[in-house]
Amino acid sequence: MNAIKKLSLMLIALFSFQFAFADKGEWAELKTFHSVMSKTFHPAEEGNLQPVKDNSADLLAKAKAWQLSAVPADYNKEETAKVLSNLVMKCEELNAAVAAGKTDAELKTLITQAHDIFHQIMEKCRNNEGDHKEEHKEGKKPEKKSDKKKKKNS
Repeated sequence: MNAIKKLSLMLIALFSFQFAFADKGEWAELKTFHSVMSKTFHPAEEGNLQPVKDNSADLLAKAKAWQLSAVPADYNKEETAKVLSNLVMKCEELNAAVAAGKTDAELKTLITQAHDIFHQIMEKCRNNEGDHKEEHKEGKKPEKKSDKKKKKNS
């Protein structure tokens, strides 16, 4: 009888653990898009538009892949779909502007608009806001995971 109770408790604990960590914002396409956006937008903030010119097609491809991916449970699916559609359109506009040889000022405006749309997903589409809003407070760039681990371990 004790063995059955122990087994039952272990199964309950296992299912509880799986439920607690299932589909909680681990969105690979978001992370992939963010990695390209970060290396493209932050240099543009400082006047270096070459990464925008180099990465606009990749940014568009990542935005389209993200739009086609499944929305995790902790995001508002309807709102996220609308904002992702806007993001893809803005990335298309940016990529076309790069191809057309638009000015750096125009490209900076477009990448800033795309970045702002990205933040709408990070800040407004989540059912419970994540840490990304805090990471981007005035001039603060996001910490790398390795930096966060170092802080936890110290």
